[in-house]
Amino acid sequence: MSDQPSPIMEIPVQPNTPLDPDVMFAALEEKLSQQGHTMDIGRIRAAYEVAKTAHSGQKRKDGSPYVTHCVAAADIAADIGLDEDSIVAALLHDVIEDTNLKHEDIARQFGSQVADIVEGVTKLTRVQYTSKEDEQMENLRKMLMAMAKDIRVILIKIADRLHNMRTMDYQSPEKQRTKSLETMEIYAPIAHRLGMQRAKWELEDLSLRYLDPQGYAEIMDTLNRRMPELEAFMDRMKEQICQRLEKEGVHASIFCRIKHVYSIYRKMYTQKLDINGIFDLCAFRVIVDSIPDCYNVLGIIHDMFKPVPGRFKDYISTPKPNMYQSVHTTVIGSEGIPFEVQIRTWEMHYTAEYGIAAHWKYKMGDGSSAVRSGDEDKFAWIRRLLETQSESDASDFVHDLKIDMFSDEVFVFSPKGDVINLSAGATPVDFAYSIHSDIGNHMVGAKVNGRIVPYDTVLQNGDIVEIRTSKSAPGPSRDWLNFVKSSSARTKIKQWYKKERREENILRGRSMLEDELRHMGVSLEEALNPDILHPVMKKLSFNEDDDLYAAIGYGGITVVRVANRLRDEVKSARPDHRNPIDKMNDAAERREQQAKRDGKAIHGILVEGLDNCLIKFSRCCTPVPGDDIIGFITRGQGVSIHRKDCQNYRRRDTSPENEGRWIAVDWANTITDVYVTTITISSRDRNGLVMDIATVLNSVNAKVRNLSSRAVGFGQAVTVVSLEVKDITELRYIMNRIAGVAGVSSVMRNGS
Repeated sequence: MSDQPSPIMEIPVQPNTPLDPDVMFAALEEKLSQQGHTMDIGRIRAAYEVAKTAHSGQKRKDGSPYVTHCVAAADIAADIGLDEDSIVAALLHDVIEDTNLKHEDIARQFGSQVADIVEGVTKLTRVQYTSKEDEQMENLRKMLMAMAKDIRVILIKIADRLHNMRTMDYQSPEKQRTKSLETMEIYAPIAHRLGMQRAKWELEDLSLRYLDPQGYAEIMDTLNRRMPELEAFMDRMKEQICQRLEKEGVHASIFCRIKHVYSIYRKMYTQKLDINGIFDLCAFRVIVDSIPDCYNVLGIIHDMFKPVPGRFKDYISTPKPNMYQSVHTTVIGSEGIPFEVQIRTWEMHYTAEYGIAAHWKYKMGDGSSAVRSGDEDKFAWIRRLLETQSESDASDFVHDLKIDMFSDEVFVFSPKGDVINLSAGATPVDFAYSIHSDIGNHMVGAKVNGRIVPYDTVLQNGDIVEIRTSKSAPGPSRDWLNFVKSSSARTKIKQWYKKERREENILRGRSMLEDELRHMGVSLEEALNPDILHPVMKKLSFNEDDDLYAAIGYGGITVVRVANRLRDEVKSARPDHRNPIDKMNDAAERREQQAKRDGKAIHGILVEGLDNCLIKFSRCCTPVPGDDIIGFITRGQGVSIHRKDCQNYRRRDTSPENEGRWIAVDWANTITDVYVTTITISSRDRNGLVMDIATVLNSVNAKVRNLSSRAVGFGQAVTVVSLEVKDITELRYIMNRIAGVAGVSSVMRNGS
């Protein structure tokens, strides 16, 4: 039972000199040999040589040959315990995307299964998309479709992303933030859904390092400073548990560790704690030989230490959807310090560490399918996700995917005692649709624990849920879309309206589109002209006008997305009716004015009567191009630029001495700079708020300088974001998107 406490996870040290791929591959060969698996090392070496040749001349940011990344991904795949085809595919995972090799080239030499895996990992880089969200959506869909056929696709993709995150130091700050946010939103939750806790923890910690470097550093510094004290505590508790289990005749292995950094970070944020206020930093893991031993050890632990009420969870009798099984309890030690104890069998332990990879045993050499009996049920959630999202637009698909992947679970019971797993925050409507579409569509009421409840009641662990149905039910209400939690329920409601209310959807959709176009100031006559409307419909994959209106009506596509496309099409199609001489004269006049004005513009600002003066933008109102602005002559610091709606300008001292220091300024015609501005977001204080705001900022490619959030009491929070924008139009677009985040009540510019 004597195992040393495991240290906190440390970020791998970045190499200072380019890596040698041959040395790395030799180490991989040695690792595979030591693992004792029967593998054709010659075939794996052939894959390495093909990858090395194909990527010849390509370099990584650290100067190493690109193939070092492929070997590193294969090495991680070996650590996970994947098979020979997976190692080969990991070595070749980038050749279709980044070299001239094709699917048939790989299939010819290494077999169709390897080629299919490599194709599944490959991004759709040769397709042009109208937005970053569309591109992200289609790449995710493609990966999930391949994953539904062969789970090894996502296992290799996680290995690929894990190595990229380990070497993210060499990327630009913008790339670090973008990739880290994507990892936190997509890949870490997928690793969690697959039960790969070790990979999930490392992906989260690495992402946090770039998303909040200051917060990450503070936690690491505190843990390193307290490590001697924590290790001494873990040694004492471990010794006490070991002695008691030996006395009771229980054979067990005990491990202890410090919680990983992101877990601590989340607890600090959700509970508004300083790290010094978090006491349960230590976790103990007791691994035994059988399930009865798990419950025996639980009783012993509760006899030794006082259990914390409400902190007991039995995932053995009710496993998580990712196959995770353990008994969890939090107890208070003799020194008054709480700590968590997880109790499981060895089989449960391997599943908890490596998830689906621990169960994935491939048949080799007989050409048979890689899917074993029972595996179809484990991956049914992937197929359900694809089925329910097949008609979603980009923003809905990515948003719902993050909800499905990231949400915690709640376990409820049917009246017959069947356990139903739902996302945390789920309602009786989500429960009904999780049973069957017809149950949800004919729902007329719900009972929870024998009491009639509203449809939007949030279900809790252990609730017994009963759904009342009627054949004469009018069908789902559109209002349900405002509170259902699962993407499956939301999609099934939309599908019902699509099928049963087509005429209503057409009328509703056309009305919504016309209202949105009026709001944008776009002429309905121009926008709905077939010469404008039909090209936009074709780009959005609609054949008939009514199909487009119906899709807007039932929520298959957002009205804002359609209206934006029509507005852009109208602008580009408008002819210039002026005669050629007028056009030439206007162009010449514009060039002359631009030459004059740009000659004395500083940071995109023209100051009346002054050239080459020092310009600075006020922090109180942070103006951007498009704002109505005014300048203030400061003493020794040039001209400070304010918005005319700035509080400091509106409340200015109007005495002759000060009034004379305000000076007319304007924006230059040509502006190449970007401008930093600040917005303040008022909202309801809730879990996940900052992540949702960051998701929106990432989806619109906003360049964020700083983001901070704080609770202000009475259930409210204020989030302040500093970001770079080109002009007022871009800023307003970002603000409008943030205003759509759940719980946000206002988005204001500073200084207004």
